[in-house]
Amino acid sequence: MSQHRPTASSAASMDESTIAAFRGHLRGELQQPGEEAYDTARKIWNGMFDRRPALIARCVSAADVIQAVNFARTQGLLVSVRGGGHSLPGHSVCDGGLMIDLSPMKGIRVDPVRQTVRAEPGVLLRELDRETQAFGLATTCGVVSDTGIAGLTLGGGQGWLMGKYGLTIDNLLTVDIVLADGRLLCASECENEDLFWAVRGGGGNFGIVTSFEYRLHRVGPTILGGMILYPREQAQEVLSFYRDYSMNTPDELSVVAALFTSPDGLPVVALVVCWSGSLAEGEACLGPLRQLGTPLADLVGEMPYCQLQSMLDAALPPGMARYSKMGYLPHLEEQLIKTVLDHTAEMSSPYSMVLFNAMKGAVTRVAADATAFPHRNPQWHFDIVAQWLDAAEQEQHSAWARGLWHATERYTRGAGSNWLDVDDGEDRVRVAYGQNYARLVAIKNKYDPTNFFRLNANIAPSVEA
Repeated sequence: MSQHRPTASSAASMDESTIAAFRGHLRGELQQPGEEAYDTARKIWNGMFDRRPALIARCVSAADVIQAVNFARTQGLLVSVRGGGHSLPGHSVCDGGLMIDLSPMKGIRVDPVRQTVRAEPGVLLRELDRETQAFGLATTCGVVSDTGIAGLTLGGGQGWLMGKYGLTIDNLLTVDIVLADGRLLCASECENEDLFWAVRGGGGNFGIVTSFEYRLHRVGPTILGGMILYPREQAQEVLSFYRDYSMNTPDELSVVAALFTSPDGLPVVALVVCWSGSLAEGEACLGPLRQLGTPLADLVGEMPYCQLQSMLDAALPPGMARYSKMGYLPHLEEQLIKTVLDHTAEMSSPYSMVLFNAMKGAVTRVAADATAFPHRNPQWHFDIVAQWLDAAEQEQHSAWARGLWHATERYTRGAGSNWLDVDDGEDRVRVAYGQNYARLVAIKNKYDPTNFFRLNANIAPSVEA
């Protein structure tokens, strides 16, 4: 069996009448280089990428998406798909092809009786949270509020509520999806079940989702959350405590540990918490944490859920260049902690950080093969994030991240498809999809046999050329 990968042509070879005809079939805008809004539309969250699509289709409806897919397929164009533009390896934008931009698709409809919400793929987390919290409802949905719901969901979807309510995909009820052949299908547990299984963790490999329906839960509007900051000198003690504490608390508590440099230049370690249950019970559960060490600041208190959702925004701003390595840790061994602390003491950029996020509770009570996302053991999400402002410093800062990764990779097991970076090859893609990879290939063969959707953590089809 051989992998069939279509050769992309360039839109530069198309005549103006072809482009004009395409423009006439769209309700949204079609942008080209030199036009006023083009440079704004091609910018994405990771400032390391400065790519120039030949055309940008700013879709406002599923019909626009169908037109864009059909045009790209007919013209043999490489396609990138942008939702919120948060793709770490820059898959949201391509050079010389068609960028299908979903960011204008902002529809949100909450059903407070059924406790569900239907949202379009251009919606950001803060927009979804704003609408659902108006009814005292929420679902697991990331930790940085300007992330798009589409890419986050398709890769699994972690968040503050995952210990209690599972991953974002565990709360996904239906999707509408445009396939490579231009068909629009609905997928759910009762319809196109194989496709629904695949999009819950298989990324954008199978089509473009134009509508997501989620299950909602009673949350807030006030939760107990915030950050406790410690000087880096206490990091060994703090992380050793975190190892035991973060995995042995009720499902309502999520705790992230972070090593970074404060805005005033002080190296710190922080524990960021979210308690989504009874406030009185939360205060008791946080008691041991608040007795730990000598903090620089204890900023944990009652706050609106949406405020916690945006707490990490300033640390991961749009437009900054970044490079990341990520894996799951079944254990937080003392030697691993020591290695991380040794490397973060030599952090090359004041904007870089290392994050640990405990995955427990409801996430782990789903079978590894129930969705395409296979990483269901109790574990810590371990993320090394290099960030910088000066493009000339790219090698210096990415080398720091790679150095720490090379020193710690042996402690990891698995990876998340949303965190694979530009130099992660097929071996890491297989690690990300784990035991579900073969089934995903079979579904790719069925729904996208030409690998039309290939700017992603790509599952290559295995059909005859």
